[in-house]
Amino acid sequence: MTAYQELMAFQRETEALSQIAGRLGWDQETMMPEGATPQRAEEHGAMANILHARRIDPRVGDWLETAVPADDVARANLRHIKRSLDRASKVPARLAAELAKTTSLAHRTWAQARADEDVPAFLPILQKVVDLRKEEAAAIAGNADPYDALLDDYEPGATGASLAAMFDALRPRLVALRSAILDKPAPQTLSGEFDEAAQLALSEKLALAFGYSVANGRIDKAVHPFSSGSGLDVRITTRTSLTDPFNCFYSTVHEVGHAAYEQGIDQAHLLTPLGRGVSMGVHESQSRIYENQLGRSRAFTSWLYGQMRDAFGDFGIADEGAFYATVNRVSDGFIRTEADEVQYNLHVLLRFDLERALMAGDLAVNDLEAAWNDRFKADFGYAVDKPSNGVLQDVHWSEGLFGYFPTYTLGNVYAGCLHQALRQAVPELDDQLAQGDTSQATGWLRTHLQQFGGLRSPADTIQHATGNAPSEAPLLDYLDAKFGDIYGL
Repeated sequence: MTAYQELMAFQRETEALSQIAGRLGWDQETMMPEGATPQRAEEHGAMANILHARRIDPRVGDWLETAVPADDVARANLRHIKRSLDRASKVPARLAAELAKTTSLAHRTWAQARADEDVPAFLPILQKVVDLRKEEAAAIAGNADPYDALLDDYEPGATGASLAAMFDALRPRLVALRSAILDKPAPQTLSGEFDEAAQLALSEKLALAFGYSVANGRIDKAVHPFSSGSGLDVRITTRTSLTDPFNCFYSTVHEVGHAAYEQGIDQAHLLTPLGRGVSMGVHESQSRIYENQLGRSRAFTSWLYGQMRDAFGDFGIADEGAFYATVNRVSDGFIRTEADEVQYNLHVLLRFDLERALMAGDLAVNDLEAAWNDRFKADFGYAVDKPSNGVLQDVHWSEGLFGYFPTYTLGNVYAGCLHQALRQAVPELDDQLAQGDTSQATGWLRTHLQQFGGLRSPADTIQHATGNAPSEAPLLDYLDAKFGDIYGL
């Protein structure tokens, strides 16, 4: 075997173990018994130790020095493995295991604190998570910005400063659009209750309509919907609300976007560094374009309206036009995952600024709730009513995912770019969506983006698919046009 072949055989085993570690996390969110938390934390720590040892194995460095890439795929694999080695070599094994163990415990602590509306119960272990992440960031960053070291794990090549500049360009038009919309009469809301079993049945129908393969996945319920896995085993979760079936439907479509990316990657890349999404921003572009530009379009909601009438009978919305406005209703709310397209990014920018301040030492963990509440009041004009609608609503910080939140807005920016290109490539798209047929849209995304996995850098992935460098302009133009039409602006 050549050095490259030996390295890839070793890497395949590492990728397989990483998938097993991810399955432990999936099980913890969906099926694990409550009393298993302490043992699961030990299991996570053990897996982290094994994976860390493999990533810094001296043989990896030796193979990298002598491996000769034969093509672009080999060059991309070597680039990813070298990047992983460089990062992992800077993090002590003790720290990697402690992070895995602590975040596993913190997740359960967060879930209970959220249920009890008890912020003080969560803060001590959050402080430990923050301290460990800061230690890790400092080890990786050296003299560079520690937050950038964390961000780079989710969006390679991005920096806090570059994202802040992009977000600063987004904010004025988002705020202006929000203000103009809230001055207009609001569309009708749903009323009454919607049977949970019927919601889940239609949710599965939506997953299939967007191309999700249940032969290589499954749909379960979780407090916080997520997608897990890659290749031949990609699982999603959703949630239900008796009074808000859109929560279930669009959580499902969103997670199917993530899952479709993983299922759409060329199987030649299975269990290699290219066999998963290249970044969280690109990943989010898939979930957001599935959920919003496709799933909340006028054309697709006309089909969904008929499906809901079949499932629930007359549910109080007179026609397809009124239903489209209801689906896209802009209204006050606390929850990021339930926010409309206009306000969603304002929720993300709040989190981005707070976590940068935490990592920089400019904000103390004990002051986080007050800082959150102050910022929310300033951005949205009303006060947080309870912690589960505020600082405790998201799972991310309990899992140590600092640097993750900005990729949500970056994903929206990427989705805007992709949607613009998709519309140009498939001019008859609305005719198909009105029949509940997403195959040309999802096929275009699979052909131009999903199949390549981690072959290119995130920015190059978007440019290759669209022909243009990423820009916030297409997203802002899309939002102005869509909501200007709905609200008569």
